Amino acid sequence: MRFLARVMILTSAALILVSRAYAVDVVIHDGSKVSFDYVLTVDNKVMDSSQTRGPLEYTQGETVLLPSLTKQMAGMKVGDEKIIVLKPEEAYGNPDPSGIKEVPSSSIPPEVKPQVGMILQMQDKAGQTFPAKVIELKKDSIVIDLNHPLAGKTLNFKVRIVSIK
Repeated sequence: MRFLARVMILTSAALILVSRAYAVDVVIHDGSKVSFDYVLTVDNKVMDSSQTRGPLEYTQGETVLLPSLTKQMAGMKVGDEKIIVLKPEEAYGNPDPSGIKEVPSSSIPPEVKPQVGMILQMQDKAGQTFPAKVIELKKDSIVIDLNHPLAGKTLNFKVRIVSIK
């Protein structure tokens, strides 16, 4: 009889511990350390996912991720799932025509053979690197697009909260 009593006590204690570990009142708020799984789709194509590398972590209120994304995650709890749709203005903006530049072909290393659609790693005078998409090839120059690749796109995130600390 003592054995059953101990099992029941341990089971009750385990239930209490489980309920504390998954407290229903823990929600995402400024300062929360959040871990979440996501799938990002753009134009009905999966562009990125945490499936292969594990949950993404961030601190709510910091601007490491898109602020409009994390703002819509505020108030969510562990286990919550949500579809978050970000219009271009809430994500990477609309393409800026001044981001289209024509550069001399001679500015590209000779071993690089640019093709339309190729992403080149360019470098500014300060030594900072940035991606540039080749959009046109001309006789002595190439036309590149310096806009973010997702500029002008609606981003669809499916998120699931894994942990909140």
